[in-house]
Amino acid sequence: MKKVVLITGASSGIGRAIGEYLHRQGHTVYGTSRNPASYDDPPFQLVSLDVRDQTSIKECISRILTFNDRIDVLINNAGVGITGPIEEIASEQIENNFSTNLFGPIEVIKAVLPTMRNQKSGLIINITSIAGYMGLPYRSIYSASKGALELITESLRMELKPFGISACNVAPGDFATNIAAGRYHSPVIPGSPYEKLYKENLDTMDSHVNSGGDPMDMAIIIGKIINTKNPKIHYKVGSTMQKFSIVLKRILPDKMYEKILMKHYKLH
Repeated sequence: MKKVVLITGASSGIGRAIGEYLHRQGHTVYGTSRNPASYDDPPFQLVSLDVRDQTSIKECISRILTFNDRIDVLINNAGVGITGPIEEIASEQIENNFSTNLFGPIEVIKAVLPTMRNQKSGLIINITSIAGYMGLPYRSIYSASKGALELITESLRMELKPFGISACNVAPGDFATNIAAGRYHSPVIPGSPYEKLYKENLDTMDSHVNSGGDPMDMAIIIGKIINTKNPKIHYKVGSTMQKFSIVLKRILPDKMYEKILMKHYKLH
């Protein structure tokens, strides 16, 4: 069955790949961007949306509903990366990250739920991150915002079951997208006690993204989830080692797992 799909943050990267794939599968796809006019001839319709702005969210949903009487699938993909030692990240950047990665998706969910509830069906897919399963040095704020969205989804899923609406998380690992260029990097401050280790880890993080997987792999998984009658709560998409890191956290003593992470980040 062909569906009406809304994808936030669909102008590039994983969101764009998902939109292109679902469009080719025959679904009616609406992607969002803060500046849709700056993208020439996208394969699906781009609608203006800033997930940090409630008025923008309401206008986006209203516009889609003028062309369709339903929204079958919401894919909350819009997000932004952030790095830095907690002590040196500006408070306004922390607030912006949570507004984009957590509060924004919640507000978009709230905006589509009346429509989904009226049609007695719907699927909400929140794109989180494998980084949301663990606190990572110099990625604390990103891990926290994505981890919070994971837990929100678990609660939401139970609240929505009586209305025939489902929700799930899809947590990607590193994928070759422009997230490294688009993420906020807290500046490496000369003379800072974090200078050397943060700079080394920043270079490593960027190299992991640049050598990451194909975003189309994420798109194919999303396509399968959409066609699944009863989706799982959590999906992880990434390299074997990235997914295994979640298993290790579950089975190892906390301090042992911490030592593994510190060795990986050269903090021991």
